Amino acid sequence: MPESKKIVIKVDVHDNKCKRKALKAVSSLEGIESVAMDMKDRKLTVIGEVDPVCIVCKLKKWHPEILTVGPPKDDKKDDKKDDEKKKKEEEEALKIWQEYIRLYGYPCGPCMPPQYCVRGVDEYSSGCVIC
Repeated sequence: MPESKKIVIKVDVHDNKCKRKALKAVSSLEGIESVAMDMKDRKLTVIGEVDPVCIVCKLKKWHPEILTVGPPKDDKKDDKKDDEKKKKEEEEALKIWQEYIRLYGYPCGPCMPPQYCVRGVDEYSSGCVIC
């Protein structure tokens, strides 16, 4: 069973209309427990059992940027080594994600360009071509 995550994404929304559309787009995903938007910092916080990639794909119109992905409740720890290690791992994961986006674009189906089938003149049985 997937575990619940807290995902913070920076989105480029300017008014309440864009905010409403972004919240509606994200809330259509399955596994969402809560969605909140901070208009001052332009941050969208999603809590639930959902893939961050799917959230980003739904928000592509607003140029999303993943800031953090972590557990839903932050437990305060005194071990600075664990915090530094976790932060370093998150930064590495973010770099890998940004490199993937740069090379391949968004991985969701609707984001992929359409595929076209092109046939040559030799493949047609009659060989006639009307221009």
